[in-house]
Amino acid sequence: MTSGPPEAARLLPWTGTGGKPCYLVGDGTGFLSRIADDTETAQLDMASELLDQATRILVDRAWTSGEIHLLALQLTESLREVKRIAESRGGRLPSPAGDGADDFDGTDTDENRTAETDGAPPLHRPPLRRP
Repeated sequence: MTSGPPEAARLLPWTGTGGKPCYLVGDGTGFLSRIADDTETAQLDMASELLDQATRILVDRAWTSGEIHLLALQLTESLREVKRIAESRGGRLPSPAGDGADDFDGTDTDENRTAETDGAPPLHRPPLRRP
């Protein structure tokens, strides 16, 4: 048995029987992880191509209702796949716990919440506009 926190489960880019989600627990270097990486890459490439195709179809304005219906079905499926990939990757990101770990802006904070940079310039965000 190993010590330390358990590894996060990776949501795989496909579903199991009955549409149930599939998960993988591991270090991300195994055979199944590589297949999942390749599948995600293919899904993202297809989404990009579909987006280009949709743009061409809509710009030409020479489509039938059946073509638009098919395009909507394909875009829906592609968006579902891209959303699943985003959820999978987001689920594997470390959460900012304010426990001295790196924050998303590249700074560490001490017990007084004083920031120390890691050499990278701080992120400058525009101020929020309130209605």
